[in-house]
Amino acid sequence: MVETVTRKRMEILVDTPLVPVVISHLRDAGVSGWSLISVKAGSGRQGEWRDDRLTGAAAKTIVLLITSEAKASVLIDSLEPILESHSLLLTAADIQVIRGERFD
Repeated sequence: MVETVTRKRMEILVDTPLVPVVISHLRDAGVSGWSLISVKAGSGRQGEWRDDRLTGAAAKTIVLLITSEAKASVLIDSLEPILESHSLLLTAADIQVIRGERFD
């Protein structure tokens, strides 16, 4: 049977212009692997929104990463002060991965 290792999968929904701020926090936490996913539309506390692709004013991006518990903890502590001011949505969940050394 293939051995798995527990890691943290994190998703950070952020206004696209603020992605560099989030990436800076990732780097400071020692997270080297991440992906950016463009989001076309959604709905939340402030109602529905849609990226009009003309102004980019409502553009949102998901920053997706898998990392160790230790780095996830550092990242969460780092992002906590700006969650409200930057309207970030942060989720974290335990997952099982194969080749866990790729996600340290």
